[in-house]
Amino acid sequence: MHIPSSMMEGAICPVTAGVSIAAIGAAAYHAYKAEKKPSIQYFFSITTLVFVLQMLNYPVQNGTSGHVIGAVLAMALLGIPFGVLSVSLVVIVQAVFFADGGISVLGANILNMALVAAPIMWIARKFIKKESTAISKGVILGLTAWASVVIASLVLSAELALAGVTDFATVASAMVGVHALIGIGEGVITAGFVLAMLPEVSSTAFRKAVALPVMLAIFIGLILSPLASTYPDGLEWVAEQHNIATQ
Repeated sequence: MHIPSSMMEGAICPVTAGVSIAAIGAAAYHAYKAEKKPSIQYFFSITTLVFVLQMLNYPVQNGTSGHVIGAVLAMALLGIPFGVLSVSLVVIVQAVFFADGGISVLGANILNMALVAAPIMWIARKFIKKESTAISKGVILGLTAWASVVIASLVLSAELALAGVTDFATVASAMVGVHALIGIGEGVITAGFVLAMLPEVSSTAFRKAVALPVMLAIFIGLILSPLASTYPDGLEWVAEQHNIATQ
């Protein structure tokens, strides 16, 4: 879902950049004021995990692939403000050092991948009670992750339409169709990781150990990366179908 600079130009770029800067500032403020803060090591270990997960594409259908965005995962493990900061950092590093997503559209990419999930996660937390079982929490968070991907695809479609790249109805139909499938992977992976680190399932030492998410990231990155799909991701596939420039 990383937008390249060539795909979107015009006023939408500074507007989304302004929105993202303001939202990141708000997240930083709430993170600073938060009573419970993750340790620096834990924050960066979860951020590393999200970074690695975003690098691995899994096949969907019709020569299409998808990758985990990780916003709901980060927010579930770190809290919403720290989750926003974590995924924003991942998107910035990818754009600046790996050319994955354009610099001029960085604001839009942060908005779509790090910010859209925040209000969805806030709503989802209302349905998670203290007495909720681990399974019910996993189901709710899995559905939330799925919804965050689908809604992000709609937001991206609106950005492309506002930029005059294509009409909203056409691109939204294609984007939602493919990302509804990609979101299933997002939901399953999010639920799996979160369930493994819930108090009901694992000990505090197990959940908080910096080594755990780092080891998971290394395992996924080094062991599974050769198996990653080389098919175009959802956005690239839609762009090919509708002759939208990606280079």
